[in-house]
Amino acid sequence: MSPRTVLANAHYLDVVGGVWRTADLEVVDGRFTRVAPHGASGAPAGSGDGARATDGDETRATDGDAEIIDLAGRYVLPGLIDCHVHVYAMTANLGELETIAPPYAALQATRLMGDMLERGFTTVRDVGGGDHGLASAQAEGLFRGPRLFFGGKSLSQTGGHGDTRGPGQQVSTAVPCCAGLGTIADGPDAVRRAARDQLRTGAHHLKIMAGGGVASPTDRVDSIQYSIAEMRAAVEEAADANRYVAAHAYTPGAIQRAISAGVRSIEHANLLDRASAEAIRDAGAFVTMNLVTYWALKEFGASMGLPAASQAKVDAVLSAGENALRIADEEGLDLCFGSDLLGGMQEHQSKEFEIRARHQDPLAVIRSATLTAARLLEREGELGVIQEGAVADLVVLDRDPLQDITALSEPDPVLVVQDGRTVRVGADR
Repeated sequence: MSPRTVLANAHYLDVVGGVWRTADLEVVDGRFTRVAPHGASGAPAGSGDGARATDGDETRATDGDAEIIDLAGRYVLPGLIDCHVHVYAMTANLGELETIAPPYAALQATRLMGDMLERGFTTVRDVGGGDHGLASAQAEGLFRGPRLFFGGKSLSQTGGHGDTRGPGQQVSTAVPCCAGLGTIADGPDAVRRAARDQLRTGAHHLKIMAGGGVASPTDRVDSIQYSIAEMRAAVEEAADANRYVAAHAYTPGAIQRAISAGVRSIEHANLLDRASAEAIRDAGAFVTMNLVTYWALKEFGASMGLPAASQAKVDAVLSAGENALRIADEEGLDLCFGSDLLGGMQEHQSKEFEIRARHQDPLAVIRSATLTAARLLEREGELGVIQEGAVADLVVLDRDPLQDITALSEPDPVLVVQDGRTVRVGADR
């Protein structure tokens, strides 16, 4: 896009008010500088009072120093945010990542991130593995991909979810290596030291393993990991650096301990119950569920490198996840969109919209990937909204996603705009 661009006749979703509005959106230096309404319809989002269908390309023209792009007949959303990705996870065998040469891993990560951008995800949060190098390279325009909020290496206890050693393997993984997603730290002092080291790299948050997981070879899904003292050490270090802690946790016990330690973001929560949901809500914490990853692991995990020990764990969290989503929605939790896919399964990232829409209103699902996600990232008013002063990230669709969720779950965006620049034009357009 040119330095000043006007997206004319943009029929956009006001995710705060939950209504469709039509306006001319002026963009300068990557931000919305003016939103000139045509007269908001005030119609509830998804009511059918929408854009007119068109069969032509977007009309581009110039007016003085401005480029004009006519979006009449399209549906415009804020750029999407995925709050749980692993950009280095080129395989479902996480232990294998620690043996891969960093340059190769970096190139694979740029490919995966470019694919995410193509689907309309202009921002992602990496909760294990993502680093300063990738975030800086993306910000400097060295490759196409979503802006990256990274947490560095996840912190795990010995034998925890971040320990990739098999039961007969003795070589320590305490020192983070290569494209591996985690590092081991036992005891409050070691956790504090590891937390400081990740914060030193510029991490936007810290990630701890508060319980067992599917992709780890030796722990039980129903285990609780890290003592309250260890968790608090990470939380204190993050707070002192004006950052926060996210915790991998499935069970009520792991969730309750993490919340009591001051964790701000619960990842997964597949075995959530009412009591743990209330604890999350009372603490003002967030939940990022990732239901699509368990569907994908069941369907494709074995063929994409998921070890047999991990395959056996999938059923334990697959069926429970959708019930947990219903509880979280009923309890009014701050739900964020996440995918958590590994290897080639990352191509199914957008299917999370379809799975969630079975149990939630489509507007709530979209808010989880825009408005609420931006609050989790501490970028409220800057990301996930279309308003003056916000970053000019947009996804332009040819169908109303509130009437037909496949517009998002099977994405083929007309346009993707990031920082005010067109970064994707749909096929045959």
